[in-house]
Amino acid sequence: MIHIVINAHLLSAQTGYRSAGIHGYIYNTLRCLPYVTPDWHYTVLVGEGNPAEHPRMEIRHSRFSTRHPVQRIVWEQLVQPGVIRHLKPDVYHAAAFVSPVMMRVPSVVTVYDLSFIRYPQALSASRRLYLQTFTRLSCQRAAQVIAISESTARDIIDLLGVHPEKVTVAVPGVSEDFYPREPSEIQAFREKNQLPDRFILHLGTLEPRKNLPMLLRAYATLPESQREEVHLILAGGKGWEYADIFDTVKSCNLERVVHFPGYVAKDELPLWYNAAEMLVYPSVFEGWGLPVVEAMACGCPTLVSDVSSLPEAAGNTGLRLPPDDETAWVEGLRHAITDTTWRAYSRQAGIERAKQFTWQATAAATGRAYEKALR
Repeated sequence: MIHIVINAHLLSAQTGYRSAGIHGYIYNTLRCLPYVTPDWHYTVLVGEGNPAEHPRMEIRHSRFSTRHPVQRIVWEQLVQPGVIRHLKPDVYHAAAFVSPVMMRVPSVVTVYDLSFIRYPQALSASRRLYLQTFTRLSCQRAAQVIAISESTARDIIDLLGVHPEKVTVAVPGVSEDFYPREPSEIQAFREKNQLPDRFILHLGTLEPRKNLPMLLRAYATLPESQREEVHLILAGGKGWEYADIFDTVKSCNLERVVHFPGYVAKDELPLWYNAAEMLVYPSVFEGWGLPVVEAMACGCPTLVSDVSSLPEAAGNTGLRLPPDDETAWVEGLRHAITDTTWRAYSRQAGIERAKQFTWQATAAATGRAYEKALR
């Protein structure tokens, strides 16, 4: 029986923005892996997180906390190699960026994006140096590298010097919880949260690469009557250098029509998408942009940037606009707000496109990467 060891220490045991993104990708891939590789056995190395249980998936918790990045690095490079030697796997999988330097087992590495190269100012100097150095080394030494989008795959090839044949794309799936809800359920959610009847939604961490000041300026250019009728909600936790976002709201006199509800609980996400008039995603860089596909699955029209992975996610279901063209976003917002025919098309097209993104397909692509590594 094939034995795979997976380092899943970025699984989170906490709620909050830390438990989204990479956590969701790892958790859902692990949940589906045993069903797409029925003859294989897995050992999953975790800190505080808990993967879904399965008879062929053994969970091993670390004896000390790896929540802090420094603790995790020490465990990854100094403790983990001994664990791997003891377990004697056929393939080792680093589920997030970095594998141990001292290792002789064929390895697979998952890379979500190369923001630490594209936007290095987002991280401290020490974390940036670690990720840039060890991700490059891990990917070059790996038998296979998993990218979560074609855009990230191109970056891995171009920026890390990895041969194209070593890269497998495993696009994130969409949970079964994301689907169009009944009007009565949506209205009850609006009333419970005191939401306007019509609003534009952005969901994501408040940070520079989300490009929100540009969005706010474009929104401020709309006629006052449209802004009064359709508010803008920027949902998500505060990341880094977010002051410019709030300064732009103030300088554009948008305090009455722009709202910041903060972090959105995972179980409420589908209702936020269902209640929104549209989702806007003007980001200048994304490894994938899961909120776009989740919104599409809920029947929420989308306006996204035409860069990095976002065109892959949205396809031709919504509007794709240059992230640096404020005028284009003014016209896009105006069109989306006023054109009911376009919104109906985008809603239905998004629902159909989102059906192709499943976690079973993600796990199957991961299994194919293991098979290539074994060869």
